[in-house]
Amino acid sequence: MEKAGADTVHPLVGQVAVVTGAGRGIGAAIALELARLGATAVLCGRTRGALEAAAQATGRAGGKAEVVPCDVTSLQSVEAAARHVEGSFGRVDILVNNAGIGGFGGPLHQLSPDAWEAILNTNLRGVFYMTRAFAPMMIRARSGHIINISSLAGKNALPNGAAYAASKWGLNGLSYSMAEELRGHNIRVAVICPGSTNTDLSPHAGKDHAKMLQPEDVAHAVAMLVTQSPQSFVSEILMRPTQKP
Repeated sequence: MEKAGADTVHPLVGQVAVVTGAGRGIGAAIALELARLGATAVLCGRTRGALEAAAQATGRAGGKAEVVPCDVTSLQSVEAAARHVEGSFGRVDILVNNAGIGGFGGPLHQLSPDAWEAILNTNLRGVFYMTRAFAPMMIRARSGHIINISSLAGKNALPNGAAYAASKWGLNGLSYSMAEELRGHNIRVAVICPGSTNTDLSPHAGKDHAKMLQPEDVAHAVAMLVTQSPQSFVSEILMRPTQKP
């Protein structure tokens, strides 16, 4: 969304931002940053305790946050969350599809069907469910941002993580297609593809965590997207650590 008048400190005042996987890591950092910019952050995830801890951290930083437990793999859960947001706020300005799980246990032919389903359902189907539930509010308002957190694994081969890579390649294609569908409604869809990031999503054996991307780096990229000028459209951000970890 464009900046609100001359207010460069809190450009998102009055806006509502829904963030999935917001209980920890990248999602918690994104929710905190959007709240710092003035938005009311709606923290979605499966673990209420983690969401409440993240919401408290946001409150201590002076931001507004609300906890809405939601399992992105359940259409019923996602639709309930959308009804809650619409009933409570009457709007959604920013949707950040961040919830995701890893899968780096070995070659694809050794992966169990259950593991495949879990990875694809969370990382790809969950984005479909969230978009299906929340985009209509943006369409009615003729305004909004949808930001999907992908990975550089969605751009490159990832041996021993093929299902994860497939979910992120799929997410990128989904994002580019959504962007074209929604541009006419003044809704901008972007995808962020971080490289090695210091979270507990995947193993980082032998890497220097201090040199890796930090969750706050991804949150900064989200902030850039939602405060860009109204006539511009950044559709993709690829992120790498300055120094190889």
